[in-house]
Amino acid sequence: MNRTEHNNTSRGGSILPALCRIIGTALLLGVIILLIPMSTPRLFGYDMYNVVSGSMEPAIPAGSMIFVQSAEAKELTEGEVIAFYSGGSVVVHRITNNNTVEGKISTKGDANAEEDFTTVLYKEVIGVVKYHVPYLGDISGNLTSSFGKVYLLALIILGLLFHLLAARLRTLLI
Repeated sequence: MNRTEHNNTSRGGSILPALCRIIGTALLLGVIILLIPMSTPRLFGYDMYNVVSGSMEPAIPAGSMIFVQSAEAKELTEGEVIAFYSGGSVVVHRITNNNTVEGKISTKGDANAEEDFTTVLYKEVIGVVKYHVPYLGDISGNLTSSFGKVYLLALIILGLLFHLLAARLRTLLI
């Protein structure tokens, strides 16, 4: 084989390893991109929760992820949306009244006709809802389930295998 034929074979043979490396990198980056919205906000002091009911629709649709920032309960004002503990769950409703004398907050879901039956004690307040992202709560819920964790692990392994295959193909084609 002359030098020209060898260069053409080398260039043509380098496409498959490069393609494997690109696919592997894309899979690994995809996993990272999926996990960024679920981890980065914690670095900036936000707690995150998935919205599972429609009590705050249309302002915050079910399936959203909310980002909650800690706040002093006595400084919260009417109209703000807060997250609080109620019966072992986290509830997200809007403040209708903040009684600073008694240390209690009255709340109501936007989609509900009546105010909540029980008031929120200051010690039950998690914080104020700063942001929400529709659909991200559903995605987060799926990814943090047992099946979702297995799926993410499989994508990581597949990405690494594509990188190993690329390295192996490069050594075979040299």
